[in-house]
Amino acid sequence: MDKRAIRNLVIFIVVVLAIGWLGVWIDQVIPDQPEEETLGMSIWLVVPLLLVIVLRSFMGDGWKDAGLSPNVRGNVKWYLISIFIFPVVTAITLAIGYGTGWIGFSNFNAAAFFTLFFSLLGFNVIKNIFEESVWRGYLTAKLVKLNLPDYTIYFVAGLVWGLWHAPYYLVFLPEAMINAVLPVGRVGFAVVAVVNMLAWTVMFTELFRLTNSIWPVILLHAVEDALINHLVIDGYIEINAGIEILISPICGIVPTLLYLAIGLWLRKKRTR
Repeated sequence: MDKRAIRNLVIFIVVVLAIGWLGVWIDQVIPDQPEEETLGMSIWLVVPLLLVIVLRSFMGDGWKDAGLSPNVRGNVKWYLISIFIFPVVTAITLAIGYGTGWIGFSNFNAAAFFTLFFSLLGFNVIKNIFEESVWRGYLTAKLVKLNLPDYTIYFVAGLVWGLWHAPYYLVFLPEAMINAVLPVGRVGFAVVAVVNMLAWTVMFTELFRLTNSIWPVILLHAVEDALINHLVIDGYIEINAGIEILISPICGIVPTLLYLAIGLWLRKKRTR
């Protein structure tokens, strides 16, 4: 194995897992900052991308495997799939929830919801250019380059991605927002979120590997951010108390298993 690649990968993992907790400490030193706009949270968000730029530009990783080219030719179907995965699974989840009486739609306003969705989509595409340049364009790309088994790649990439979010769920994110999604407390929510991201990582990884590009994953992630979070958090649907862990479009067991199945199907397509 390439010792330099392993060294840089270890540096990356150690820094991204530590930087959020440095941000938490900074916010304790500098109190009375606007919620979700603190210096510590900004450092947590920005440092992973800056680190990738340093590792690729100055520490020998290079940019060849970063997946920056769209590679649309021959990959249109994967782009379309990336756009429709979250809407289709969400529709299935909502249909199951409605059929069982677990989800209600008395507050749903289609015009308001889709106006919000499309207004957020462009912003989330831009946001996820930076995020996916880190998690798929660097971490996943380097794990693939080490010729690790697929399930090892999923586990390492998903676990690091999930644990990077830990300071956000345990400290930065307002507790009211956590309770709006899954009222199990901060620690319980963090555990569920990490497991959720481990499942999502399979399809994120496979779309990246099928196309050798971060762009389908950017679209996948942008649609997710604009669709399911606001559907639940802004109250467009009502989920019966105690059933959220099963059917919530954000982190429920039903949609999570569907996303995992889609990821494994994508893997089957790639390995063929």
